[in-house]
Amino acid sequence: MKHWMLRLYAPLFLLVFVITAIAWVGHHHGDPLWLLALLAVAIAVSFAAERAWPYDPAFNHNQGDSVRDTLHALVNEGLNLLSIAAVPLLAAVIPWQVWPTQWPFALQVLLAIVCADLGITLVHYASHRIGWLWRLHAVHHSVTRMYGFNGLMKHPLHQAAEAVGGVLPLLVLGLPMPVAAVLAFAIAIQLLLQHSNVDMRPGVLGRVMAWAPLHRFHHMRYGTAGDVNFGLFLTVWDHLLGTAFDAPGYRLRQRDLGIGSQPDYPRDYPGQLLAPFRELPHGEVPDLPEGLRRRG
Repeated sequence: MKHWMLRLYAPLFLLVFVITAIAWVGHHHGDPLWLLALLAVAIAVSFAAERAWPYDPAFNHNQGDSVRDTLHALVNEGLNLLSIAAVPLLAAVIPWQVWPTQWPFALQVLLAIVCADLGITLVHYASHRIGWLWRLHAVHHSVTRMYGFNGLMKHPLHQAAEAVGGVLPLLVLGLPMPVAAVLAFAIAIQLLLQHSNVDMRPGVLGRVMAWAPLHRFHHMRYGTAGDVNFGLFLTVWDHLLGTAFDAPGYRLRQRDLGIGSQPDYPRDYPGQLLAPFRELPHGEVPDLPEGLRRRG
């Protein structure tokens, strides 16, 4: 039973919640605000699964970061809600309608996910190469344990940068507000999976979808060694960028996570909001363990 739960957890979690959102908004024309309640259910399921089948039990323990991460999630999801509410205002000033509104709602959501995935992945990739973007993105990389809430823990300005790269082009094409709402919900669901502490083993799907088994390596504290596995939903972008990486025999622990050259990076919420605008001390990058070295 446990074997099958670990194998099926990620695809079932993604499909059940996203299909429910599509059915509610696209077919029953329900109020997208109810997606917040559905997201709360998803977070509760995520936390329960992490305790039932943990990748590392230590990641389930509060390290003085739970309140901070909750504030990050509330602020960032609140900003997402305001952004979705502004979609009709943007639509009113765009004189064209390129988005395929005649397609079935589910196909529109799928198209939006793939397009947004590419844009957000490229912003993510750039955030590891452009100084001011990295300063914003470093907030997300300061985590020292991997659990679902990490995905919602980011500087609001970096979230805005991702939205500009991944969602704004779709809005300019005429992305309808209901599709935008389900897209934002699907991204939140994927972020819960991508940073999950569930010991998921999705098999072949895990090579296609950018879930926790691969994304954990992106959070390595060993300098540029963590410049891998940038994709949000799909791994294809990393294969095209040459940044795909896996070390299936290595189990990441707390000692492997964070920003190795900045072990004293601010841990409180106000400190993390201000960190990109302050000069913080840098130290030496820790040596990369042998088991994490690229071969060939």
